[in-house]
Amino acid sequence: MVDLVDIRRLAGTLPEVEVHHAGQAYASIGGKGLCWAYMAREKPKTPRVEVPGVVAIRCLLETRDMLLEAAPDRFFTDDHYRGFPAVLTRIALVDEREMAGLLRGAWRALAPKTLLKRHPEV
Repeated sequence: MVDLVDIRRLAGTLPEVEVHHAGQAYASIGGKGLCWAYMAREKPKTPRVEVPGVVAIRCLLETRDMLLEAAPDRFFTDDHYRGFPAVLTRIALVDEREMAGLLRGAWRALAPKTLLKRHPEV
């Protein structure tokens, strides 16, 4: 099980990632979100509110589809994220190793090619 402190710590180990301690984004690279708060509407046409214990994590669409099929208890999506390369994650059901892998995948999906070449180990 991980929490937001763990997520920020793990994201902060990745090259050139900016960790945020305020706002909806928890970590970004080059101004693009690696992971952020999941905001949902409680009722149609009402403002979105943060859903505790759930984060959105950037990933390739193929990866998202695989995660949704393999572990629907941990990963899900909603209409707002349809077609968007991110997966919604129930963090209480994800261990530190899995979260680190998800964040590495997010980093690889967003990092510029030059950064990928400088850090092939990630």
